[in-house]
Amino acid sequence: MDPVLALALEWWWVAPAGAGAGTLGWLGVRRRSPVGRRLELDAAQHDLRRAEHAVVRSRALLKVARAEHLRAQAEQTASRLAAGAVLESKRRVQDAERAVKAAVADLRARRASVQAARATMPASRAPLEEMPLARLRSEHDALTTRWIAYETDAAKAIDYPGMSDPSSPALQAFLREQQVAMELRPASTDARMAPADFAAYRDAVRRATQAFDTAERVAHRAAGELPRPSGDRTDWSALAQELLDTAQGAITRSAEAWQRAERERRRRPEA
Repeated sequence: MDPVLALALEWWWVAPAGAGAGTLGWLGVRRRSPVGRRLELDAAQHDLRRAEHAVVRSRALLKVARAEHLRAQAEQTASRLAAGAVLESKRRVQDAERAVKAAVADLRARRASVQAARATMPASRAPLEEMPLARLRSEHDALTTRWIAYETDAAKAIDYPGMSDPSSPALQAFLREQQVAMELRPASTDARMAPADFAAYRDAVRRATQAFDTAERVAHRAAGELPRPSGDRTDWSALAQELLDTAQGAITRSAEAWQRAERERRRRPEA
């Protein structure tokens, strides 16, 4: 069976079951305190600990690489090692240095994620749909709805055949990521999850979204156009260009005003 249709059929079976389970979960949760209110924060803290371990490990590997480089230099001096081996050890040091920088940058991002998760943690009496897992499942549902639209809308299927072409590498990449996300998706919005499991599902949804955006761009480009941003997604490149144009305009106006003031000053007779 066509993998696109196979996954679509699987979704139509899963979605009603998930919706029914979510309804029962909603009725149950309304009678007790919300489940998973801290889930996003706990997952962010889990990611932070992993990032901290990655920094420690990358720095340890850098020390090993530097020690190996010093040993290679010493052996070259004693004419027991070829010059190529020293260059290779130096390359490993440079790779290790880049790995440390990447790990430190990721650690900073994870710290910011913890702060954001703490600031946006729902109140204890917030409704179920505001809980982290419910929001994440809704995000996943929105992604699936975007994809299914290309399968069920005849006009879209004709205009953008690449979005239903199983031989398209971009679409294949999305289908793989979507399948992983579906496998990690909990059965209901009030399911109890470990922080690591929530983080895995969250990352799978993000990868699937990125893969779908790529597949959509490829399909629209093949049709001779570029897709418009859907939903509430912000076109950051356009926004950055707009801000740059505004700043450039302000600089130009300031320079012109300064030049006018300078000309006026030169025209005035000296006192």
